[in-house]
Amino acid sequence: MAVTYFKFEEDFIEESVRCIPMIVRFKLDACGIKLKLMEWSKMTVTERNNLAEYSCQTKNEVEVYGRYVQQIVRIRVGQEVTDLEIDKNPLWATQTEVPWLFLEKLKESGLSVSLSQWQGLSALQRFALLKLCAPGHENKNFPRALEEFNLT
Repeated sequence: MAVTYFKFEEDFIEESVRCIPMIVRFKLDACGIKLKLMEWSKMTVTERNNLAEYSCQTKNEVEVYGRYVQQIVRIRVGQEVTDLEIDKNPLWATQTEVPWLFLEKLKESGLSVSLSQWQGLSALQRFALLKLCAPGHENKNFPRALEEFNLT
């Protein structure tokens, strides 16, 4: 299965996949798991690639994916995963308006995005943009993501 890694992630998506890519973060959110970087770093490269490649779309796939993550963390770290509340209405899924969090971050850069541009993005692209503009996030890849997604 082909994996979607973004160009702005290329600094850490090399052979070892040393940071948690957006595609994995997206799937972890879907199954309600907060994976710590320390836990990720103890996984094998094969396990990391599996987490990027495995499908996590249907209810059954989400459950299987979550059990797989739990199993890896138990084996590699000797602890249980940290649960994350599953957002039933995540901002990235919003199609009727551009989320305020994203608009505020754009305003800092003197940019704007139309509703049709927002709607034209994939769910994973919207997810990534919102993660990159979240408070407390380093945000250095935000401008790169905007450019990659043709929003500048």
